[in-house]
Amino acid sequence: MPPAPSFDSRAALEAHQLARLRELVAVVVPGNRFYSAKFHAAGVAGFDSLEQFAERLPFTTRQELNDDQLAHPPFGSNLTYALDRYTRISTTSGTSRVPIRWLDTPESWSWMIGNWLRVYEAAGVTAADRVFVAFSFGPFLGFWVAFEAGVELGCLCIPGGGLRSAARLAAMIDTGATVLCCTPTYALRLAEVAAEENIDLAASRVRTLIVGGEPGGGIPATRARIEKLWGGVRLVDHHGMTEIGPVSYECPKRRGVLHVIESSYFAEVIDAQSLKPVPPGTTGELVLTNLGRLGSPLLRYSTGDIVRPDAAGRCQCGSFDLAHPGGILGRTDDMVVIRGVKVYPSAVEDIVRGCDGVAEYRVEVFSNGALRELSLLVEPTPEQDPAELVRKVRSALDAALGLRVDVSSVAPGELPRFELKAQRWIRTAKTAP
Repeated sequence: MPPAPSFDSRAALEAHQLARLRELVAVVVPGNRFYSAKFHAAGVAGFDSLEQFAERLPFTTRQELNDDQLAHPPFGSNLTYALDRYTRISTTSGTSRVPIRWLDTPESWSWMIGNWLRVYEAAGVTAADRVFVAFSFGPFLGFWVAFEAGVELGCLCIPGGGLRSAARLAAMIDTGATVLCCTPTYALRLAEVAAEENIDLAASRVRTLIVGGEPGGGIPATRARIEKLWGGVRLVDHHGMTEIGPVSYECPKRRGVLHVIESSYFAEVIDAQSLKPVPPGTTGELVLTNLGRLGSPLLRYSTGDIVRPDAAGRCQCGSFDLAHPGGILGRTDDMVVIRGVKVYPSAVEDIVRGCDGVAEYRVEVFSNGALRELSLLVEPTPEQDPAELVRKVRSALDAALGLRVDVSSVAPGELPRFELKAQRWIRTAKTAP
């Protein structure tokens, strides 16, 4: 596989994006029913710049994809080629929405492997590493591409599917794994199981922990807790979605900063109200166009991910790729307004994980008349006094959010544990008494 292109200026990067975008559209529009109709409805016959492309073509939304797959079962109409060209099928996680089936050709799959190689490169992973993938290898895209990219790189790749947590830990240690790929939630769970089984994680050979699938890797308190529990390993974040592909890598020079792989994506960050680009340092929604997944493309896809972009320019790591400190700050559909205060799950995670003694937690959002409220259940670690933990968490939430939140404790082991994306936020129809 050829190396990722490098650029000596932002202008050179954008010229590459425009050329790739024109190549993609030339292939997609004639053969892809979904985007042929979209281009025709918008009256788009061509574009001379990235800005013109963004001005002329409407967004693609998740709801459109859901509706299209329901109207054209089982795979929808966003397919550029005949079905016999496709060799892979993945399914979105569907934690809060209807799952979508996604097909890939060998060429599109190879393009995604190339993006994951960029993640490994930025994380300092080499052919000398042994990569353990603590993933079920089910229908979700998840770490499938990570595993095959590791093989492409020349690593010894160790699958962790079909095993209980204790068995995964034993296999990881026995095989001398140096890199672990999993979700942040599962990294915490593995550390919990290690403590229960008297396994010293600091004695393992793991030196790098690459996480994704949820915002935890970009949350300072969660990152610090994972690194401490794992004996000082380096945690590396990344971001991607089944329907769009592997999108970003963590900056090797600035911790907690994600770079979009802009040789593979045209990225925009837009204001939800004006639908215009946001200025640097301002939060907005990440909109992506993949430039190499021709078999099942997405153009101007509203990801729902909230980011805060840096000013354009060369990063300390030498890249001109779009940088957004803090990674994925939240999602547009996850934010709730509590007594006039916008609350994102990632902010609550940072506050709760910053309180020592929390083994797990759960948030419930419910109605109080016309207003929304939230309450919190915390599960203490074995050595933690429950009453003291409740006091700490309640005080931390009050100080950070300016909200009085009802916090109570549950017995150790009562809250669920998760292998993939955690579902800690529960929205109910109950009304406060």
